[in-house]
Amino acid sequence: MTNCNQKSVTLPVSAIGRWIARVLLVGAVATSAQAQDTYRIDSTHTFPHFEVQHMQFSIQRGRFNRTTGTLVLDEAKKTGSIEVTIDPASVDTGLELLEKILRGPNFFHVERYPTIEFRADELVFEGDRVVAAPGRLSMTGITQPVRLTVEKFRCGRHPLLFKPMCGGEVTATIKRSDFGMDYAVTSVGDEVRIRIPVEAFRE
Repeated sequence: MTNCNQKSVTLPVSAIGRWIARVLLVGAVATSAQAQDTYRIDSTHTFPHFEVQHMQFSIQRGRFNRTTGTLVLDEAKKTGSIEVTIDPASVDTGLELLEKILRGPNFFHVERYPTIEFRADELVFEGDRVVAAPGRLSMTGITQPVRLTVEKFRCGRHPLLFKPMCGGEVTATIKRSDFGMDYAVTSVGDEVRIRIPVEAFRE
């Protein structure tokens, strides 16, 4: 039986085309948004370490205890960016007197420059892995180009927290004199090796 009150609506072909186009556009935008993920650095497992030659006899090491930042990653497009902020006042060498010197005006001068920042607007991929991040390091009011090398990078699910995360080992070598830290540079050493174990959870 046919319901006489039921009305059929016929859309013009042009209207149907526009409707389909809108659906496809919304789907494409949603897919693009989903492809780009933001990861927030886990400050409890990300501690930048540094190594410097001391009096030509040994390698002295220290680390920073407070680090924050984000990693934006689009694995499909092989693109991304990094923003990292380090608190230089959190420097930790195991020796209180040395830490006081490092916080002072001859080195990090934390009262005037309370943050160390790294920014990279692009990531370098080899296949599916991030292998480098060319960017800019800002420290003691000076910004210099620095290329971070990324090793053992991988993304997956945390085995205990069951949250998506990425991690790896980041390294770089800089000269502290490039950032105005030329105090005792002949005895303590100018070249500084940076090594950062990084873990970041997807937001």
